Amino acid sequence: MSGNIELLSTTLAAAKAEDRAALIAYLPAGFPTVDGGIEAVKAVVAGGADVVEVGLPHSDPVLDGPVIQTADDIALRGGVRIADVMRTVREAYEATGVPILVMTYWNPIDRYGVERFTAELAEAGGAGCILPDLPVQESALWREHADKHSLATVFVVAPSSQDARLATITAAGSGFVYAASLMGVTGTRASVGAQAQELVGRTRATTDLPVCVGLGVSNAEQAAEVAGFADGVIVGSAFVKAILDAPDEAAGLDAVRSLAGELAQGVRKR
Repeated sequence: MSGNIELLSTTLAAAKAEDRAALIAYLPAGFPTVDGGIEAVKAVVAGGADVVEVGLPHSDPVLDGPVIQTADDIALRGGVRIADVMRTVREAYEATGVPILVMTYWNPIDRYGVERFTAELAEAGGAGCILPDLPVQESALWREHADKHSLATVFVVAPSSQDARLATITAAGSGFVYAASLMGVTGTRASVGAQAQELVGRTRATTDLPVCVGLGVSNAEQAAEVAGFADGVIVGSAFVKAILDAPDEAAGLDAVRSLAGELAQGVRKR
């Protein structure tokens, strides 16, 4: 079975045709439980998310702030495995029909086996992977198998990335480019800042791929701000925090569905 990179591309193009940014939601697999994580993905899509990133929990998440670290710890203590991540992708895709990507650090894939991981992700209906710590110059094996299975390879660029480096990264990537809005780790912030807009402009000068912005977006106003210059708005910590703060699982699902609805309105007010 082939992966769903084409679905990802058409979904982002459809949002652009509607003169809006796409809303991309991030949630870790296995949080608060495997079943609960699957239901959370369904809830954010019901609220209005166009694309979902399923996080593969890791014991050393260098890009993630304290909120996602807490969720990862809950998932890992619950015994989450790569098989559970694949199950989350499969059931979420079958239930929603939206593109589902996996966001993961490289070490778990390397240990699992690139061919095995890409084959299983494609079989589950996945659209690709976001690989924040895989250097482009070391990505040939991954990209070979991702291309073979019709999976997107999404690399992360940052405000510190020089123009020549941006061109190298975007030439190797597919699906979209993940633009980190600022230097630092994931988390909600009071403002997203001008760095992100400048980075999107510099990145667009090197590629025709959509450029989607993450790190720091947590409410409709910020989503609208970022949607004014980006092709997609990525929100993670705010969804995770909504579940962490909820008194029970049902309330958590209501909270993420409601937040997705507010953010979906925000990306339409670019």
